[in-house]
Amino acid sequence: MRNSINKSLAICRLKLYHQRRPYHKRMSDWGPIFVALVLFVLLTPGLLFQVPGHHRCVEFGNFKTSGASILIHSLLYFGLICVFLLAIKVHLHLG
Repeated sequence: MRNSINKSLAICRLKLYHQRRPYHKRMSDWGPIFVALVLFVLLTPGLLFQVPGHHRCVEFGNFKTSGASILIHSLLYFGLICVFLLAIKVHLHLG
């Protein structure tokens, strides 16, 4: 009996959720996807810049990479993703 009550409560909650938010009225939040894509392209080691470079601390547009630069760029990526998505809360709603 208890299981059937829990099941009926879950069905009622699901129906109420769909009544409050019709599918065609929901908006998608593309902000995190857009920010992640742009940062991934900009922070690709060697594309625009590379930290640390092969001959200098910072090299620009050399299209080469190393293990250390991959580590540094992934840490930069993680830090900037946290800032943009958690602190600033970038949102881009498309209907």
